[in-house]
Order: sequence, then structure tokens, then C-alpha cells
Amino acid sequence: MIDFEPKYITFDCYGTLTNFRMADVARQLYGDKLDAAQMDRFVEYFRGYRLDEVLGAWKPFRDVVANAVRRTCERTGMPYDEATAAKIYDAVPKWGPHPDVPEGLARLAKKYRLVILSNAADEQIDSNVAKLGAPFYRVYTAQQAQAYKPLQKAFEYMFAQLDCNPEDVLHVSSSFRYDLMTAYDMGIRHKAFVNRRHEPLNPYYGVTEVSGIPDLASQLGL
Repeated sequence: MIDFEPKYITFDCYGTLTNFRMADVARQLYGDKLDAAQMDRFVEYFRGYRLDEVLGAWKPFRDVVANAVRRTCERTGMPYDEATAAKIYDAVPKWGPHPDVPEGLARLAKKYRLVILSNAADEQIDSNVAKLGAPFYRVYTAQQAQAYKPLQKAFEYMFAQLDCNPEDVLHVSSSFRYDLMTAYDMGIRHKAFVNRRHEPLNPYYGVTEVSGIPDLASQLGL
């Protein structure tokens, strides 16, 4: 059980709530040009370059995706096509939640104020949030913060907007690299790791592991 009553439950969106299918779309677009092993490498490089692209000064998410595709193509010897990169970016608003999410969020929303902090563009996030099926008190994006997670500036923006402190929230994510390591560094004591199997559990960072959002609600006594 999570023995804590947060002022807010703050969530990562893409990957944690929304089924983030960027690797799937890359496979659809490049799978006929690469064999299975090459495609696996392409997806891994693409994942790494997306993280690298958000670590500096803020840039539009469209540029993050395009630059990551371009760098991946250069590394794998594939020709880069701007229109193909745009197809990956344009797919994002179409994605809906993981199957467990609507039920779990509905239970949580009966008691708690729910907040999203997402590495998203303003023009995309409303479509994704609408598909989650629950009311959110606030939704903040990297575009608004002018910083992407894992930079602390993104979290600082959220805390300033909510007029609260790190110790006031329960932060929920399926990613240590983007969220939970930074949350630990910032003094967010209460953290939940939603194990979506795309990153391993790392107990060092003081998280409560949950299998999904309904499990999170159960851990909070709902």
C-alpha cells in the first residue's frame, strides 16, 4: 500500500497512459527495407536519439522526431526522407490508452486531482488525453515548459503552475530515464513505476512498482 495522501497525482502520458507506438510506426515504414535484425537495431537507435534530442534547449517535438529519424537513418545507412519522419510525428495524436488505463483513472479521479506532465506538443496532447476517458485537473506539456523531461526545468514548471512542492505529489511513470530518476533527484519522495516492460525496475530510486493504473488505485486504497 502507498501510505500517502497526495495533493496531486502527476503522470507521464506517453508510454505510461497512452500506448506510445513510435517503434511500431517505424517498423511499418521501414520494415520492408530492413531485415529483422537491422530493424531491431533501427528501433533501438531511434529510441536513443529521441532521448538525446530532448536533453538540450527546447525545440518543437516535430523537430525532435525528425532529427531522431535523420540520425538513425544516417547510422543505419538508410536514406532520410522528411515526409516519412512527418508520418511518424503525425501518428502520435491517433494513439489511445493502454487497456488498463481508463478503469484505473476513473477510480483515481473520484478522489484525487490528476495532472499530466508530458513531453508533448500542444497540438497533439489534447487528442491523446481525450482518449484516456478521465478528467484531468491540469495538463502540462514540454512546449509550455520550454523544456523536456528528464530536465528538471520541466518539473519545476509544473510545480510552479500547481503552486506546490515535490513532496506534495505522487509521480507516476513507466520510465526511469525520462521521469523517475529526475523525480528522485528533485526530492519527489512518492513515486510509482508502472511496469510496462519497456524499462526494468530499479529499486534504488525508491519507487512503488505497479502492474497498471488499476493496481495503483488499489495501492491507494481505492
